[in-house]
Amino acid sequence: MSKTNFFALLDKEVATIDSVKTSKRHERVIDGFTEYPHSYALMGGKEVKIFNSNDYLGLRHHPDLIAAEHEASETYGSGPGAVRFISGSLKVHVDLENALAKFHNREAAMVFSSAFATNMAVLFCLIQGQRKDTAVTPDVLVVSDALNHRSIIDGIRVANLPKDHREVFRHLDAAHLEEILEARKNTVKRALVVTDGVFSMLGEYQDLKKIREVVDKYDEQYEHGVLLVVDDCHGIAAFGPTGRGTEELCTAQADVLVGTLGKGFGADGGYVVASKKVIDYLRESAATYIYSNSISPGTAGAALASINLVDSKAGKKMIAHLQEMTQLFKTAMKKAGFTFAAESVHPIQPVLIGDAAKCRALADNLFERQFLVTNLSYPVVTAGRDELRVQLSASHTVADVEMLVSAFKTAGTNVGVLNK
Repeated sequence: MSKTNFFALLDKEVATIDSVKTSKRHERVIDGFTEYPHSYALMGGKEVKIFNSNDYLGLRHHPDLIAAEHEASETYGSGPGAVRFISGSLKVHVDLENALAKFHNREAAMVFSSAFATNMAVLFCLIQGQRKDTAVTPDVLVVSDALNHRSIIDGIRVANLPKDHREVFRHLDAAHLEEILEARKNTVKRALVVTDGVFSMLGEYQDLKKIREVVDKYDEQYEHGVLLVVDDCHGIAAFGPTGRGTEELCTAQADVLVGTLGKGFGADGGYVVASKKVIDYLRESAATYIYSNSISPGTAGAALASINLVDSKAGKKMIAHLQEMTQLFKTAMKKAGFTFAAESVHPIQPVLIGDAAKCRALADNLFERQFLVTNLSYPVVTAGRDELRVQLSASHTVADVEMLVSAFKTAGTNVGVLNK
């Protein structure tokens, strides 16, 4: 009987989520894709144009990646066979890590099964350090941007810091970060500042140059310094003239940079780049690396091919085209009467709706017109800031973007978002 009562509580929770139109479990299923380079999705026999993918350069269908994935699978098999320290370290993994370190101008890199797993491990390890007695008040302060990704939040949570060792600075507010570091400089030995590079709901980016200046100012005022950790999963291979993300755009570098192979690079898995000292420590300490398999050899081969492609003339051309499509969409949507939840220059373009039901209805209406976009409502975004998150790709053409804007106009009028 007790389990029945518990399951009833779960049903009630799900019903509550459904009632406010914020459920996420009814995923739209893709049956396949049309041929590269445009790679439209096939869904229920219809060709659907995807405008909600993190594949910012359209590389997951690129023939170079497919060929590299096939070659690595032929050479090493379909899976790694073990965790890295047992027998799961394959040459393709090492080659990939070396390429990532070189791409980001760092001494070393390390690949994880996902970017979420990377953040969880990196933050836990850097917060915990070498403390042997977790009952002792820790000597570290963590300062996090107010809109950081859930993986950052959870990475801080699992470190189990007391509340007074966790601070949040106002979103994109370097001056507030400085206030916190000034106030706490005599209370702890070290500080860890962590932020997203690009914020995934709004497409905004952190001014890393300003953050870096604050961190450097206070580094010597803490006995063990101030460390800057940046998660730039949405920036890398999508942002900056050569795809090196927010660091490139802001001409500033993090002490520890977390990235993903599953967005702009078109493959899968997460990674971290830093000094060799930091990476050596993480290889000995990161639970989601030590006790979990790495990405498959095929995926590693595809990711390695992608890095080489992004760093080529063809890759730079893709990035430039992506920027053009982003600007085209933004300009046309504003002209049509839509507003944005943030002024983003990133391929993430958040169209502000402000009502969960209308937001869902607009997404459904666009899907009927064979366009796939994502509706976001509370708790993913702030209540009353419901948005359609449109994500542009280098695989989109001018015609694709113009057709999407036209569909937005019709659908927006149908659901009462735009005036007739």
